[in-house]
Amino acid sequence: MSETQDPDRSTTDKLADAAASAAHAAKDAVAGVARSVQDAAGGIRIPGAPGSEPPTVAEPTEPRDPLPPKPEQQAPATVSPTGRDTGAPADARSQAGAYLTTAQGVRLPDTDHSLKAGPRGPVLLQDHHLREKIMHFDHERIPERVVHARGTGAHGVFQSYGSAASVTRAAFLAEGAETRVFVRFSTVQGSRGSADTVRDTRGFAVKFYTEEGNFDLVGNNIPVFFIQDAIKFPDVVHAVKPEPVREIPQAQSAHDTFWDFVSIHTEAQHHTMWLMSGRGVPHTYRTMEGFGVNTFRLVAHDGATTLVKFFWKPRLGTHSLVWEEAQLIAGADPDFHRRDLYDAIEAGALPQWELGIQTFPDTEDQMFHGIDLLDPTKFVPEELAPVQPVGLLTLTGTPTNFFAEVEQVAFHPGHLVPGIDVSNDPLLQGRLFSYLDTQLTRLGGPNFPQIPVNRPHVPVNDMLRDGFHQDAVHVGNASHYRPNSIDGGCPFTIGADGGGYVEVPEPVAASVKERRAPESFDDHFSQARMFWLSMTPLEQEQIVQAYTFELGKCYEQAVKERQLLALANIDPELCRLVAQGLGLPAPEPTIPLAEDVVVSPSLSMIGRTWPTDGRRIGIVADESSDLDGVRELREAIDAAGMVPLVIAPHGGMLGDIPVQRTFLTGRSVELDAVVLAGAPAPGPDATPAHDAKAAGGQGEANPQTAPVDPRVTMLVAEAYRHSKAVGAWGAGTAVLAEAGIAGPGVVTGDSPAAVLEGVRELLAAHRVWERFPVRV
Repeated sequence: MSETQDPDRSTTDKLADAAASAAHAAKDAVAGVARSVQDAAGGIRIPGAPGSEPPTVAEPTEPRDPLPPKPEQQAPATVSPTGRDTGAPADARSQAGAYLTTAQGVRLPDTDHSLKAGPRGPVLLQDHHLREKIMHFDHERIPERVVHARGTGAHGVFQSYGSAASVTRAAFLAEGAETRVFVRFSTVQGSRGSADTVRDTRGFAVKFYTEEGNFDLVGNNIPVFFIQDAIKFPDVVHAVKPEPVREIPQAQSAHDTFWDFVSIHTEAQHHTMWLMSGRGVPHTYRTMEGFGVNTFRLVAHDGATTLVKFFWKPRLGTHSLVWEEAQLIAGADPDFHRRDLYDAIEAGALPQWELGIQTFPDTEDQMFHGIDLLDPTKFVPEELAPVQPVGLLTLTGTPTNFFAEVEQVAFHPGHLVPGIDVSNDPLLQGRLFSYLDTQLTRLGGPNFPQIPVNRPHVPVNDMLRDGFHQDAVHVGNASHYRPNSIDGGCPFTIGADGGGYVEVPEPVAASVKERRAPESFDDHFSQARMFWLSMTPLEQEQIVQAYTFELGKCYEQAVKERQLLALANIDPELCRLVAQGLGLPAPEPTIPLAEDVVVSPSLSMIGRTWPTDGRRIGIVADESSDLDGVRELREAIDAAGMVPLVIAPHGGMLGDIPVQRTFLTGRSVELDAVVLAGAPAPGPDATPAHDAKAAGGQGEANPQTAPVDPRVTMLVAEAYRHSKAVGAWGAGTAVLAEAGIAGPGVVTGDSPAAVLEGVRELLAAHRVWERFPVRV
């Protein structure tokens, strides 16, 4: 792929045109999806409408059919269990009819009272409705995933640019191809009920419903993994999961067993370095990069092969939370990432990622610039192999039913299509077994591909019969074996020329059976050092803070000392700073430091600007504020593709302006910027007994005597501490003085428009980075 490795101007222009065309097509594809239910104040689109129709205060009594889904909701395609297009409407699988029935369709007059022998009982065993209702309830839960249990999913569309057509025959990567997808994001270690913003690796899995069958690209938000061989996967998961004695801590790596494992098993140090950076606490799923992790093989139309790594590049850039912010969000809104994703889709700020590929010659040694492409603990810097964009992913709809879609979707790296094959990466080889095997327990049997969200969108004739949850009704007396003549020989096989999947005929070298890794897998520290040296001083500070926090939560002294030894082999200054925070001596390196490390600027998340679509701007106001200015600001924020959230002393309305948050319910951590339209006096509920945040004023014994509601002062000070943009005009500037806020990232002006212009410019860089001090 020499042309795309070093594209000339015409190729760049062509890709840019293809990207623009794909983006336009994505908007056309969702033209019927409303951005949100419009509120009563001039059509500003605010996410969070509870249903497709507003409910009534009184309980409805007039029978009617079920409500349709909300405009932004989508459902799996209405194909049959064997992949046939049924032509049925999108809601064909939803409940039907106005009246309550049993599972057999028998209408019921009552579901509030068991059948009893008289009004005081006892309950009769013959109550078939009670037995059916309780039986189903008792079996509603399926086993959660061992890893990636905490997940969020959405429907979307992928448009190919055609730029990968020279290296792969995969039809969904041909020019102009458009493919429906389902995407699932997840944390790795926590249970299904854990918080979104914990420090953890994130899953980024995409199911492509291609015209050649389903292709699953199952990756993470970090391009390398903890281990080099899948046989160690149970070990790393057991180590990072809650400790078995007390089953704590939940969804955290800050404990002894995790650091015990990674400090002994030093091949994990590279992944751990990424995890301790901002990559471990992504700002949102919309601003999270994705990686295929393993090396795959592309197959061209002429049979030529190319090794490849896959990337997902977010259009809004890659951003992170700061650690205190992540901790506060975990308490204030543990569903933060899930809510952000669904609110963005509802508000019309459709999340987008470009699919990119790094390609490498498929040489016998499968090395590239000295990097073993089969080692999943290594990555290839973009400076050595540029990431070439090949298509655009746009999320266009939220699930219609979370359980049916997000919980039952089943991914597998072995779901491949012609033109894509696997490599001998030992981690990938184990994944090819594990993913398929786990579905048998979790989804109750071998027929999980027939669950609607998993069904291919092409005809299926697989000869797989019977088993739990068989939904297909197969015909024929001999269609389940071949060769046969009774069913006319159907199903038939097809060659590669007809579109059949054929594995690459890779020669297998003569060797002996043995349990060991190649020597090229022995380097555990040089790429971790590359990552550290590629960070800006501010990002290095955050990494030091993360290691110090995590190791500070460990009880075992030997674990801390052993991990410091690993850090010394990465960088002595990193080791010294972490040791200083732990109150321990910094050990000397035990191996020579990698001296030929090439810094990779593309690894840093700081220093560029990005689109501000979907950013949430809080507008603080009360009845005494400049409400005309608030109206103007809301409209300008909405017109810029962002979301205005009015924060007031009470819910309901400020004049004719709807309120989205109150001083009681709002918190700075859910906002990207704060703009002050006034200086609200303490509200009647500004007492510590009613809202503990009201006790956060400037040393006021009685919050009611403060010039500004203490919760507003706290909100602004907290946003400032997390290096977010803060703006004010008119009376709002008094809050800045009350909070003692000034300096970089504080925007004041004579009008809302002037303030918004400054705030939006700051938002493009994600945070006001110069506000964070860096030690000299």
